Amino acid sequence: MYYYCTLFDSFYLSRGVAMYESLKRTTQDFHLYIFAFDDISCDVLKKMKLEYVTIVSLKEFETPELLEVKKIRTIAEYCWTCTPSTISYVLKKYDVPNCTYIDSDLCFFSDPAILIQELEESRKSVLITEHRFSTLPKLYEEKRAGRFCVQFITFLNEEESMQVLECWRAQCIEWCYARYEDGKFGDQKYLDLWPVTYSNIHILEHPGGGIAPWNLTDYRFSRESESLSGKNKKDGSRFYLVFYHFQYVRFMEGGLCDIGWYYISTANKNIFYKPYLHEIIKIENRIRELNSDYKHGISVFNTDGLKNKFKTALKKIIGYNILNLYTNGISY
Repeated sequence: MYYYCTLFDSFYLSRGVAMYESLKRTTQDFHLYIFAFDDISCDVLKKMKLEYVTIVSLKEFETPELLEVKKIRTIAEYCWTCTPSTISYVLKKYDVPNCTYIDSDLCFFSDPAILIQELEESRKSVLITEHRFSTLPKLYEEKRAGRFCVQFITFLNEEESMQVLECWRAQCIEWCYARYEDGKFGDQKYLDLWPVTYSNIHILEHPGGGIAPWNLTDYRFSRESESLSGKNKKDGSRFYLVFYHFQYVRFMEGGLCDIGWYYISTANKNIFYKPYLHEIIKIENRIRELNSDYKHGISVFNTDGLKNKFKTALKKIIGYNILNLYTNGISY
């Protein structure tokens, strides 16, 4: 059996539930530990009675050192700070043989067990995934965001891997902010040094683990029955998609959805985003029935500073990566 953990608050609740549902569809032999980062998400998750799930509240999880840094970090920064602590909590409290942290905005299209099996076959004990940036994003993103992405990261419950985990946990408690500073950014730039510092790190090779907006232009996808088949445009190699990272999906006022700045073709909007948004809205309606205090997370365009004002104007005028939920048959 493989064990997973994730964390989210009520703003990401529907995305977290969608991720769980996709995991349940693609694999049966799993257990997911969900760290609920506010009372509403904890209440809703308990009422949902999800199979193969253990819900961990902040009251159970938070330590004095985490509570101390919580005071000086944004919500996003605190979630990043806590990522290695959630993995450590699961491995120590539940004494499971492995734990894979997964971002709440992932969606699984085939069994992720194949990725963890790749780690086991490598005879190493920590699995990390690269961003695999396309050419243009690589030029302006990799230095800041790092070579690796904390989206799917596995630790075996062994002494050597626990040393890596506890070092990372301490680093994130000391410094974890949403800015590039002294070679650090959030929780993930720390990973850049792991392959040269530690001998037990395996870098994922399976191309289907880690498809995301920042590398989507390198591939062509088509549906085969219930699976999505991918083809690398550069070398023609084929693979089955394991997970897609729906990074930067923002619901806006007026039934609009902003899906970010990376180029996403009409075909990929149809293949990935429209079905995903349909599911999110269905889950939103289900959540409202379970907790009347739940409010749908609405974002606003960032208009602070000249650069963001220009970007916002561009988005609004030409509708770049803006999906109208109503005209696409998606309604609340």
